[in-house]
Amino acid sequence: MLNWYLENGKESDVVVSTRIRLARNLKDYYFESKLSQEQKQEMLDKIKEIVPSLGYGLKFFLLKDMDDITKMSLVEKHLISPDFAVKDGDEKAILINDEENICIMIHEEDHLRIQVFNPGFDLESALNLAIEIDEKIGRLLGYACDEKYGFLTACPTNVGTGMRASSMVHLPALSKTGNITKVLDVINNFGMNIRGVYGEGSKVQGDLYQISNKQSLGISEKEIIKNLNVITEKIMEQERLARKILGKNTVELEDSVYRSYGILTNCKKIGSSECRELLSDVKLGTDLGIIKELTDLKVNELELYTKPANLQKKLGKKLDAYERDIKRAEVIKQIIQAN
Repeated sequence: MLNWYLENGKESDVVVSTRIRLARNLKDYYFESKLSQEQKQEMLDKIKEIVPSLGYGLKFFLLKDMDDITKMSLVEKHLISPDFAVKDGDEKAILINDEENICIMIHEEDHLRIQVFNPGFDLESALNLAIEIDEKIGRLLGYACDEKYGFLTACPTNVGTGMRASSMVHLPALSKTGNITKVLDVINNFGMNIRGVYGEGSKVQGDLYQISNKQSLGISEKEIIKNLNVITEKIMEQERLARKILGKNTVELEDSVYRSYGILTNCKKIGSSECRELLSDVKLGTDLGIIKELTDLKVNELELYTKPANLQKKLGKKLDAYERDIKRAEVIKQIIQAN
């Protein structure tokens, strides 16, 4: 069975993936910034103890036992946050299953960050699974909760449901037609966050944007999902309309995507940033049926294994930046030429 980030789901031509994240804190403990080392370890021991009772194939891993490349490979898969990966803390840990569609960060900004991922546009099933896991942990450990305000969190913007629902969208045609700013302004006016692929403060790479709810207080989980579904559907509609506009000039569009494909298939070395931009064109060309040499799976493999840490994980060795650029070009050829 493929991991979720290598699969295509519903509407995957525009919506690459969806995620539900629940911020939770355990009752009878201070928030993270006030916890002593002893309390952090005590909490960690409690969480580790309940792992067999949770099920879902979840396994416990301490971040201090992982090398830097492994941690960054998890960031590149969007399973853990960049800050969580780089900041010190012997008690930081994750619960994760083999499919990696469930990842729970322990001792991030909150005591727990429960995350469920799906390929494509499928917020409902991600929410159902997240709530199921959340209720199990809540029964076993108990959460910090207020009758009036809901779940109590370290950051005030998460109070209430403690939920962030997000969709990762690929919008190359809106960028090429010059309409991307207009569309993103509309999204922002509808009370949604627009961020780069790695969340707050990250840059946009390869025409990928993360859209998520701003409000978590005074609104239910189902209302959040409903609102995000509406916005995501509007984005899909606008992106597909922009693709039709591009498609009216067939020669220009085909020339653009095949030039990107040609560079990727023939280069001897290539940097990560350039690769991201070229892959955006190649994904567009594949989704529109222009580039017939690639499958959806190969595009997803190219997206994953050309990223710095996952490239090194695939090759099983540490490489400097120049070596990565050479090996990246080799891996691209291997993936494209594979049967």
